[in-house]
Amino acid sequence: MNGDVADRPNLSFDPAQEPGTGTPYARYVHLDLLHSLQQPRSKVAAEYSFIISTQVMELLFDLLHHEWTAARYALREDDLTAALAALRRGTHVQDVLVASWDLLATMTPAEFNGFRSVLGEASGFQSAAFLRLEFMLGNKSESLLRMYQDSPATHADLSAALRSPSLYDEALALLDRRGVAVPHTPATTRHRASEEVEQAWHTVYRDPELAELARLGEALLDTAERVTRWRQRHYAAVKRSMGSKPGTGGSSGLKWLKQAADQDVFPELWNVRNAL
Repeated sequence: MNGDVADRPNLSFDPAQEPGTGTPYARYVHLDLLHSLQQPRSKVAAEYSFIISTQVMELLFDLLHHEWTAARYALREDDLTAALAALRRGTHVQDVLVASWDLLATMTPAEFNGFRSVLGEASGFQSAAFLRLEFMLGNKSESLLRMYQDSPATHADLSAALRSPSLYDEALALLDRRGVAVPHTPATTRHRASEEVEQAWHTVYRDPELAELARLGEALLDTAERVTRWRQRHYAAVKRSMGSKPGTGGSSGLKWLKQAADQDVFPELWNVRNAL
């Protein structure tokens, strides 16, 4: 009997600590606030799933940014062990992100059209957290900052991300410091495939003494592959739910998503496979 009591969770708490605010767990994760953020604008049941799924993705964007920031800092400090660990944690976040499309994958055109009008000009394309991740990958475009001109804090955050070295920039800088000559000047434009960078990775993969750097290349490729999976799932979900109609934010919708899905992240790591 005593053992049963000892195994039970604690069901009473010190009322002197923030009385009237619920359990310590509710206070810690701000449950009241969290569960008040789902506010559909229509009576269509599918809208609730749409809101929850979108909010989950936004939280995962923040977590992925946390891991990629840790990886970028570790690379800058020549701590390859910590960088690889952060990238590995990031791939787990990416796996959940990719799987999160399952929540929306079966939405029919009738269901989406039932609440699409209440979205107005709102579009996932406008996600600042997602754009920050794109900038960290090297997919940079200063023109996109125009969307945030009326949001000074967000504009400043994204401007800093645009001008900061990308995750890939830091990886290439580490290669250069380890004796593999490679250009790695940070830019505010989209990274384009470079023969010099491809040759550097070729050197890394061919030299057994650079096996540690080859592991970095594979970790980056794990990240890049999951970015492609995310884009492909996004494309498929939109194609199923709305076809080729223009996006709510004024984009070309399906065409734009297809172009993104066909674009490789860290292209030299893919291209060097042809020569190995």
